[in-house]
Amino acid sequence: MKVAFQGERGAYSEEAIVQFFGSEVETVPCQRFEEIFAAVESGEATYGALPVENSTAGSINQAYDLLLDHDLRVWGEIILRVRHTLLAPPGSTLDDVEQVRSHPQALAQCERYISNHGWTAEASYDTAGSARELAANPIPGVAVIASRLAGQLHNLEELDYGIEDAFHNYTRFFVLSHQDPPRAQRNKTSLVFGSRHQPGALYECLGEFARRNINLTKLESRPRLNRPWRYTFFLDFEGHCQDPVCEAALMGLLRQSSFVKLLGSYPAATTPPPEHGFEVQEERS
Repeated sequence: MKVAFQGERGAYSEEAIVQFFGSEVETVPCQRFEEIFAAVESGEATYGALPVENSTAGSINQAYDLLLDHDLRVWGEIILRVRHTLLAPPGSTLDDVEQVRSHPQALAQCERYISNHGWTAEASYDTAGSARELAANPIPGVAVIASRLAGQLHNLEELDYGIEDAFHNYTRFFVLSHQDPPRAQRNKTSLVFGSRHQPGALYECLGEFARRNINLTKLESRPRLNRPWRYTFFLDFEGHCQDPVCEAALMGLLRQSSFVKLLGSYPAATTPPPEHGFEVQEERS
C-alpha cells in the first residue's frame, strides 16, 4: 500500500498518514496537490492524503476545487493535531540557539515562544525542507521548526516539543481512493452542490437536512470558475448516504438544487485532545 501526499519527507501530511495507517506505510511525496490526484488515478498510489482545512487558518480552497474537478472518492478522514518541534544539529542545546528557520506559517504559530527566548526568525519555503537542509549543512546557533517525524528522518536533535502558541491547532485531511470505505459506527458525508439563482433557493436546499434533523458540520461557498458571481457550496453532514433519512435528504436536495456531487461517505475522525495544552501554555507565557 502506498499513500501520496504533498510535500517533502517529514511533512505534517506524512505525519498524518503515519497516524492513520501506521508506521509501516509507504509514502509517495508529491510537489503539488494535483500530483496527489494523478498518483491515485494512475495507480502509482493506493490512497492520497489531501489537507482540506485547518482549525485556525480555515479551508484550503485549491483542495476543494480539485475535489470538484476529479472523481476520486473520500475514503477516510484524518484530524492531525499540529505539534511543532524545535530541531537542531546533534549535540546542540537550547542555550546554543540564536536563529530559528521554518515556513512562515510555522514561525507565526510559534511567535511567542521564539520571542520569549530572544531568537531571530528566518523564513524558509517548507518545514520539512528546512529540517533536511539543516541536517545536510549544520550551522552553529541555527535551529528549525518542523514535525517530530522530520527530526527522526534527518537525525536532528529534538530540543523542545509542542512549542506552538495555540494548542488547538488541527489540520483535517481527506483520504482519497477509487473505492468507497466500509460503513462505520460513526459516519460523515461530504458533497458539493449548486443552488438555483432565485430567492430562497439555498434555504430550500438546506431545509432538506433541517426537516430531517440531520446535523451539518460544515457549509462553505466557493466561486464557480466557469460562471462569474455564481457559487457552489461544500457541505458535510453527520451520517451515511445510505442511511434512510440521509438518502431522503439527498433526494430532496437533488430536486431543489442545480447539481449535486457526492464526494463520499466515510468513517468520521475524532479530534485528538490538546493534552494539557492550557497548563503548558500558561507556564511558557
